[in-house]
Amino acid sequence: MINKRGDVSLVKVDGYELREGLYYWPKGLTWAKVEPDGRVRVGLTDLGQDIAKKIRSVRVRPKGRRVDQGKAVATMETVKWVGPVESPISGIIDEVNEVLRRKPTLVNEDPYGEGWIALLKSTKPEELQTLIHGEIILRWYKREIATRVK
Repeated sequence: MINKRGDVSLVKVDGYELREGLYYWPKGLTWAKVEPDGRVRVGLTDLGQDIAKKIRSVRVRPKGRRVDQGKAVATMETVKWVGPVESPISGIIDEVNEVLRRKPTLVNEDPYGEGWIALLKSTKPEELQTLIHGEIILRWYKREIATRVK
């Protein structure tokens, strides 16, 4: 099922939302979106937030900090778990979503919108090509759901 929110297509895959036009880091269930100014917005997928359950806090690494692909851009705490939110790309943190300090559940409520985590200045733009994107995202997401949801 495809819906439209603004200019971005939303696809429901087995009850989980997926946005077309984004790049996905499969290991950490995170996403990347190249903004018009060239910075890259990152966040957690709908499947990732559902697996985490209710998010109690999100601590994003500080502005100016370098982060490598697959390493923690933030630490998230839920009722059952504390762990890293893996960055889908390498870069310098240019902006953090300060609203998450007061309302971390935005990651649960709107993972592709108001629940974004950070904006990065990419230091290795070629890494985008190593992420899941394009026509294969639906097949990938179905496999992830089947593997991770019990």
